[in-house]
Amino acid sequence: MKVYKVGGAVRDQLLGLPVNDTDWVVVGATPEQMTARGFVPVGRDFPVFLHPTTHEEYALARTERKQGMGYRGFVVHTAADVTLEEDLARRDLTINAIAGPADWSQAGELIDPFNGQQDLRDRVLRHVTDAFREDPVRILRLARFAARFTDFMVAPETMELMREMVAAGEVDALVPERVWQEISRGLMEAQPSRMFGILRECGALAVLLPELDRLWGVPQRAEYHPEVDTGVHAMLVLDMSARLRTPLAVRFACLCHDLGKGTTPADMLPRHIGHEQRSARLLLQLCERWRVPNDCKELAEVVAREHGNIHRSGELNPAALLRLLERCDAVRKPQRFEEALQACECDARGRLGFEESAYPQRQRLAGALQAALAVETAPVAQAAAQRGLKGKAIGDAVSKAREQAIADWLTHAG
Repeated sequence: MKVYKVGGAVRDQLLGLPVNDTDWVVVGATPEQMTARGFVPVGRDFPVFLHPTTHEEYALARTERKQGMGYRGFVVHTAADVTLEEDLARRDLTINAIAGPADWSQAGELIDPFNGQQDLRDRVLRHVTDAFREDPVRILRLARFAARFTDFMVAPETMELMREMVAAGEVDALVPERVWQEISRGLMEAQPSRMFGILRECGALAVLLPELDRLWGVPQRAEYHPEVDTGVHAMLVLDMSARLRTPLAVRFACLCHDLGKGTTPADMLPRHIGHEQRSARLLLQLCERWRVPNDCKELAEVVAREHGNIHRSGELNPAALLRLLERCDAVRKPQRFEEALQACECDARGRLGFEESAYPQRQRLAGALQAALAVETAPVAQAAAQRGLKGKAIGDAVSKAREQAIADWLTHAG
């Protein structure tokens, strides 16, 4: 029985990056032998065991054969005679198909049957074998790695293979959970726009996110958007969200905020009147299709619907500001509103030449919200009731008090 360190742990050590998780592969052992040594079985689809003391996962060397169309699972074969090379051959990219000794401090030769070390030096993302085509999730994984390793390029033969997979309908059969898992991870990488650029180049974006794919080639008014192209703008906004280290929900909102511009009638271009409501409708369809978590969906819906009003909020009086806060449900969900403001700042700065611009709307609206939240509603409601007011009239009195608080704050803030 031999144990090897494999995959991302080896790759990241060779790149000089921190290693957060280590993958271990065991060659020459059976499940019974692992159990006899104190390892605890946890794998459902293939044999994975927890180490008796470190509790790290150890997987038996295995081979895989596709089962069904798309990512519907694999027939897994594990046996004591499965070699390390056979296990490495089933992996996605050459840079992830390198194995090293269990103890990295000991002198030991790396096992690299697919020249992954050379691809690391050359900064190339290349598939290991033609078996790559058996799992369309690997298209998403490769695109995600492109967003993480921003100076790596996709090998031409790998891009061609991905195009063939898309043309063959493999991507159509991806299950929602896996699509969202990879997209959400890609959104949190260093340059998330690269993920969507790769997906667009191989044709997968038109299948998975047609609402986003159709933005490229749609013009906007150059005085507001020097980059003109709506798809280019969406990627600039997304990368700004990464630069500002925003959470996942904000990045997803940035990705989807302008989907409605892809459905603007041609005779209206380059203007996009009413695109906010169209964006919100398309967003909800997308979220339903890929089972996007509620926190991401709800924030993105607020941003899609209200980002234009938030951008113009410097022109609003206290009453209009309060109505905007109420439409965003900011009083009940102040943290979500702060995230909406983050997304809107990314939108404003995600334009050519505006990357370093200030976004005073964020501070102004945050201050207005704090002023509204500072109003003690119970005394206001009690006083209104004593005047004989009921129901909606009491709510109106509370709103009036919040409006006055916002007006006072604006006067004080100058």
